[in-house]
Amino acid sequence: MRASRPSHRSTATLLAALYALLVLYASLFPFTDWRTQGLGALEFLTAPWPRYWSQFDTAANWMGYAPLGFLLTLALLRSTLVARPVVWAVLAGSALSLLMESLQTYLPQRVPALSDWLLNSFGALSGAWLASALEKLGAIDRWSRFRNRWFVPLARNRLVLLATWPVALLFPLAVPLGLGQVYERLESALAEALQDTPFLEWLPLRSVELQPMVPAGELLCVALGLLVPCFLAFATVPQWPRRLVALVLVCAASVSVSSLSAALSYGPESAWAWLTMEVTLGLTLGLVVALACSGLGLRACLALLLVALVWQLTLVNLAPSTPYFAQTLQDWEQGRFIRFNGLAQWVGWVWPYAALWITLLALSKPGSHADQHTAM
Repeated sequence: MRASRPSHRSTATLLAALYALLVLYASLFPFTDWRTQGLGALEFLTAPWPRYWSQFDTAANWMGYAPLGFLLTLALLRSTLVARPVVWAVLAGSALSLLMESLQTYLPQRVPALSDWLLNSFGALSGAWLASALEKLGAIDRWSRFRNRWFVPLARNRLVLLATWPVALLFPLAVPLGLGQVYERLESALAEALQDTPFLEWLPLRSVELQPMVPAGELLCVALGLLVPCFLAFATVPQWPRRLVALVLVCAASVSVSSLSAALSYGPESAWAWLTMEVTLGLTLGLVVALACSGLGLRACLALLLVALVWQLTLVNLAPSTPYFAQTLQDWEQGRFIRFNGLAQWVGWVWPYAALWITLLALSKPGSHADQHTAM
């Protein structure tokens, strides 16, 4: 009999919800040309078995739902309200897959299939089994003890931000580590939406075009881009020696994921082309400042995180996209990366603003003893 656990919301709950949204996006993209094709929503269940299989589609359908089953099971294991977490996690994953396949019937660019639903369900089952096995081996309890030792209480949102930050770096960025560049896109999208309406005249007009970022501005933007996750990690990890470990992990992730993004965008031979003199100096400056601030208290780190976020978002959104960079984005959005560009693209746009919101909420709460102590 499974030992009872205190019922509380774990990090897995939020991660499972975010991953379910990702599945919805990937399943229904591009969300256009909805139409009825004379087929019932569940008619694919009795359609002939696919004549052609590809290893990629098989692996993608199976592995795409495995994390969902894993995260759902972990979330349900943390609750005393559910008796059979594995069963409910698999049923939830299978039901979501059935809904997505049914909706694909009305998207001409998507083809629902019984094999996809079965592979998705098997993927959810595989993930749920893995989570259950880890639970029985005591790995979940060890992780809970590790989290209690390393992280501040109620750090669930900050941990999710740290976990999703590398994903945000995968999508091509105009400035390395410069997340949240949305001003030009929002301006264009709003102007297009208001075209041929009297409200178009209400939009403010810029007197001058956005000016390219000078080398010093790029250096500062890169430094702030490194400091943002560093300050976020410092506001999550209270002890100073452990902050150094977090600092090393953040720096390693920033360099490795940025190189992976460059390799995906421009080819393996260009994996390190992004590491120019300005970027190198910016990374060095960010590392030095992070080391100097690694002994500050949690609330001081949150305040510095807020300053760094606002400063970087201002710099990034005052810089235009170059034609070469715009072409790179078009290749991602319409070409070979269409299967997963939605995840990286949206995370890259939303991440800094979510971090800004969570930081403001944390600073608005009265400082507890845990939040006020220094890390030394």
